[in-house]
Amino acid sequence: MSTPRKSPKRPAIRTASAPPGRPVERPADDEIWPRVTRELADDLAVDALSRDRAGKAPFDEVARLQEAGLPALLTAPGPTRRGADWRAACAVVREISAADGSVGELLAHHYALSWSSRFIGPGPDTGDALALDVRTAEERWLLAGGVEPPRGESGPGLVLTPADGPGDGWILDGQRAFASGVTVADRLVVGARPGGTGDLLVALVDPAHPGVFTEAAADRVGQRLAGAGTVTFDRVPVDATHVLGTLPHDEHAVAPFTTLAPLALRLLLVQVGLGITEGALAEARDVSRAGHAGTAGADRAESPPADAGDDPYLLLAYGELATTAHAAAAVVERATDALARGLLAEWSLGLEERADIAVLVAAAETVAGRAAVHVTTRILELVDGTTGAEAHGGGPGFDRFWRNARALTAPTQAAHRLRDIGDHYLNGTHARLTLLA
Repeated sequence: MSTPRKSPKRPAIRTASAPPGRPVERPADDEIWPRVTRELADDLAVDALSRDRAGKAPFDEVARLQEAGLPALLTAPGPTRRGADWRAACAVVREISAADGSVGELLAHHYALSWSSRFIGPGPDTGDALALDVRTAEERWLLAGGVEPPRGESGPGLVLTPADGPGDGWILDGQRAFASGVTVADRLVVGARPGGTGDLLVALVDPAHPGVFTEAAADRVGQRLAGAGTVTFDRVPVDATHVLGTLPHDEHAVAPFTTLAPLALRLLLVQVGLGITEGALAEARDVSRAGHAGTAGADRAESPPADAGDDPYLLLAYGELATTAHAAAAVVERATDALARGLLAEWSLGLEERADIAVLVAAAETVAGRAAVHVTTRILELVDGTTGAEAHGGGPGFDRFWRNARALTAPTQAAHRLRDIGDHYLNGTHARLTLLA
């Protein structure tokens, strides 16, 4: 990796919240990832605010990720690969998100999509082709896209029609909005139905094809550098060997292991939200330590102590926020462990185990999402309008964390998650085995 931009050394993000999870045995090469991730997080934190304000497509951010080798992390180790497991991928996403939530979200979607062929199983014409995560690592691709259409989407979505002649593959048409990465991706992973109905085929598409048109999402409130946009496919050929697999239309025919795919993405996005929480808290702490903290609440005395570190109201505020972050991290770590065990079980995973994992992920989503919004909102109150805060990254700059947290958590319906958790706890009901569950 190139020399990071010169900047003051950032204190460890995790000291603002929960410590890393318990040690897990991993390949020796995996020891390199914490150091590489820390270096890149320090680099991204230097100009995170200016890049957010510029709102450009994240080509520079992707180049930094590729230079660090992080897109190739989640794959089996090999002669030319230094792969790591899902726990390590979650830790990387969390750390990067503490510095820049947009880049963390982009990486989260990439990791989830890279395992598409493993979750679905080999396509009918792929034979002994490399798994998508291995090929992605070797080709140095960044993946974007999505398999199932978003909830509430009207119309047929993306449609496949047979190409002329037997064995000639498919023609892809349609339009869909994606939350991350499509403006900078090397390959798109998309789900489409033959004729618009029936089973879902998951395909790998080159966005450089002349029939692929990408329009970047404009005027986003937060996560401005995640590369979101709308993609139109106009008679794009899809070779049969580029079909990664099939998802049955009948949810009862879907294997429990396959239904871990959306849970893996959801948990990775939870890591993004937790990282935003910890990053905001750590930066606010730096401002307060420098003596530039603002009012800690309406009950603060008119004549605060000269040393902000002795202000009892400020200490109370940070104690409450740190506890909120600790609690969220604990729930997230438990869900991460459960998902990692489920992924190791692969096709032997049962319905009961899958249901337990789904409940823990839903709990992590709810707790971490609320923590992200609460902590980033409260921090705005702590640093808003204070002398010298702008020079230390505070003041108006802290709204970046709040905007990112709001944009990330807005699509999640907490009430739906809580009802699912309650139904499972009270009645033992399994969460639906659809890919959207």
